[in-house]
Amino acid sequence: MILNLTMQKINKSFGVNHVLKDVSFQLKGGEICALLGENGAGKSTLMNILGGVLPADSGTIWLDDKQQNFHTPVESLDAGIGFIHQELNLINDLTIYENLFITHFLKKKGGILDAATMQRKARELFAQMNLDLDPKMMVRDLDASYKQIVEISRALLQNASIIIMDEPTTSLTEPEIERVFATMRTLRDQGVGIVFISHKLNEVMEICDRYTVLRDGNMVAEGMVQDTNPHELAAYMVGHEVSTDVLHREQKYGELMLKLDGLSDGKYFRDISLEVRAGEILGVTGLLGDGRSELFQTVFGAMGKGYTGTVEVAGKAVKPRNTHQALDYGIAYLPRNRKENAILKDMSILDNGSIVYLPKIRKGGFIDFARQKELFHKQVEDLRIKMGLDEDLITSLSGGNQQKVVLAKWLMAEPKILILDNPTQGVDVGAKEEIYDIIHSLANQGVAVVVLSSEAQEIIRVCDRSLVMYHGELVGEVQGESMNEKNIMFLATGGTKTHEGGVAQ
Repeated sequence: MILNLTMQKINKSFGVNHVLKDVSFQLKGGEICALLGENGAGKSTLMNILGGVLPADSGTIWLDDKQQNFHTPVESLDAGIGFIHQELNLINDLTIYENLFITHFLKKKGGILDAATMQRKARELFAQMNLDLDPKMMVRDLDASYKQIVEISRALLQNASIIIMDEPTTSLTEPEIERVFATMRTLRDQGVGIVFISHKLNEVMEICDRYTVLRDGNMVAEGMVQDTNPHELAAYMVGHEVSTDVLHREQKYGELMLKLDGLSDGKYFRDISLEVRAGEILGVTGLLGDGRSELFQTVFGAMGKGYTGTVEVAGKAVKPRNTHQALDYGIAYLPRNRKENAILKDMSILDNGSIVYLPKIRKGGFIDFARQKELFHKQVEDLRIKMGLDEDLITSLSGGNQQKVVLAKWLMAEPKILILDNPTQGVDVGAKEEIYDIIHSLANQGVAVVVLSSEAQEIIRVCDRSLVMYHGELVGEVQGESMNEKNIMFLATGGTKTHEGGVAQ
């Protein structure tokens, strides 16, 4: 069934914070509409109202000519609206197929679960999406990208006429993204309306028909994607022009701070040798699964001591057996996937932003709370973190400000070497620019910075040079004019560099 959606003059406040201000939004069956805006602009709140997660303070929702008032997600789903949330809503201790059918388990006569039929339907869906997934695998054994794919698959199994996709491609590889896009196009052709929330404007240009932009709770622009461009969309989102030029800076390097020689773990990476100097920003890029995260988690002591080769910090050979030792050596690591690996959701902003430094500010076995607040608020000022009260939960902040709090946590340890794994994942264009400025500032202060990122544009914008990995090996280095998307992608897909410094054709 094809449904047309109209949301009229939606308002929503949380205390004194007026999140949505008379926002109207439309979606036709058979179109993909991008819903854009910075973190905190009101996108997720608007869709949570549509999905029955939150009530609106005022305004109306219409599906075709019938007014709706959703009190629960089940009511929204029953009306034909499927919601893929930004927060993963999977149960790690269940199998893939159990997660897929958890809202509508198939049963045999007598009420016994029909596991065989659910597994078969899951396999059929995965085959349509060109996925090699065993429905009987435990969700806890999946990495973040495949957890996101399970979320998408669950929505597709519910035969929704309208699907809300909130940042669905954040943790996906390029081939996986293309498979998702192919599925989205098929659904569009079948009359399904799709709301696509993303900070990746190149994806918006590729997959979406129409766009709506929110800023500070107001609807500020809408139109056809074919009539705009990424620069214009970014300007709508932040309220001013956003530069996409390479960020140039004076490169003054100090002593050799990090040296890896022949590092191998026998599984994720092999024979890795590299050097990073104080004040340098080194990029390491490739496709998801290339081993770069595991490589630097090993350097940070998070993968144990099961590796060969040597790690040197400031000329001294070290072998971190755990993250505490790595911190003592001056190594800090901001992990990828903030929600799963970086923030402590049930703790306050203050505690999240200072937990690494707490052992160093104890008095007689007790935490010096005055010192804790003093040091944290210096980071709040330096990083321009927008927040409420110290005791507010970390989840009360926008994605960009959560990321800054995580960064503050590691900066309080005053590292010599700072490893940033996908530092702007799930962060809007405005916050990205602020984080890039912070990275450059840290390098200018003499910190050796390593940026791990799958986004070639990010590597080009922020890094002095970049190494490219493929299947656990370093396959090339790019810098200067050779550091462009074409060369990075060539190397990341298995190409090799020539000895003259160019990229083989």
